[in-house]
Amino acid sequence: MNTINEERLNQFLGQAVGDLGAAMSAALMLVGDQLGLYRALAQEPMGAAELARRTGTHERYVREWLGNQAAGGYVDYDRASDTYSLSAEQALCLADPGGPVDLPGAYSIVEATFHALEKTKANFRTGQGMEWGEHHPCLFHGTERFFRAGYNAHLVTEWLPALDGVVDKLRDGARAADVGCGHGASTSLMARAFPNSTFFGFDYHGASIDVARERAKQAGVENVRFEAADATGYAEKDFDLICFFDCLHDMADPVGAARHALQALKPDGTCMLVEPFAGDSVAENLNPVGRVYYGASSQICVPVSLARNGPALGAQAGEARLRKVMTDAGFTRFRRATQTPFNLVFEAKP
Repeated sequence: MNTINEERLNQFLGQAVGDLGAAMSAALMLVGDQLGLYRALAQEPMGAAELARRTGTHERYVREWLGNQAAGGYVDYDRASDTYSLSAEQALCLADPGGPVDLPGAYSIVEATFHALEKTKANFRTGQGMEWGEHHPCLFHGTERFFRAGYNAHLVTEWLPALDGVVDKLRDGARAADVGCGHGASTSLMARAFPNSTFFGFDYHGASIDVARERAKQAGVENVRFEAADATGYAEKDFDLICFFDCLHDMADPVGAARHALQALKPDGTCMLVEPFAGDSVAENLNPVGRVYYGASSQICVPVSLARNGPALGAQAGEARLRKVMTDAGFTRFRRATQTPFNLVFEAKP
């Protein structure tokens, strides 16, 4: 029997208690978001009774929620006045769904993993998969919110400008496709920024395409079309730009999807591949971001690919494997254009 190192034991237990507190708080993040508690606290400091009054909630529950949030560092507590508040930084991450960070959106993805728990256990035993459309709808909405924040912060101002000559084409009037577009957040964002261009959003999940159309209609975006089609089945061609946002690693046939994109591009066109940030080895990914992505990968990304007997690249595929996918598909040029702490952005050319 190994000798127990008490110092290491206490260190691990401290980490585990912190993780347990975070896990227990996950549903309360959704409560704070969906009942407007974060948005109300972002306005000004207040006590539990006032927060409950402004949000139409019950003070006794709100008091416990505030204690949980303050203990976790998600809200600030002033002992002298017995009031709670959000700092500017906390408000940016918790109370601004249209901003550059949307943490509560990510917790809808966490919620989806618990809805899928029985299927996940079966997948681990059998090696089978789970189609995207089999998940609870909270996954689709959470994915839209969480990734939309990153697109708001980086897509138009950083990622597209990092591609050779693409912004000039889009300003003048180009044809662009967003493959695996989901609810169309990235598609409509680009369409609003470049009104002279025409954008097409493709996704094999018909319910998401319905939402994408409605979102675009509500936003008054008219230079965009959405179509239910998988990544190897859309018929449109002659694109100046084809984008894959955080989806190629999920696909049953990523090489086929990339090959279809190559055939649909103009000879001087560009393929932009946005993928979760990852190194090429497991050791490089043993960090907080990698932990999140491995968690999502094992419960969402890998099952989607295995559901159709795909290669299951996983969310931590890394640059080397992604490069091989694109070059195996026939692209002759591939480079890392830019990156963020959460994403790698690649440019592939015919």
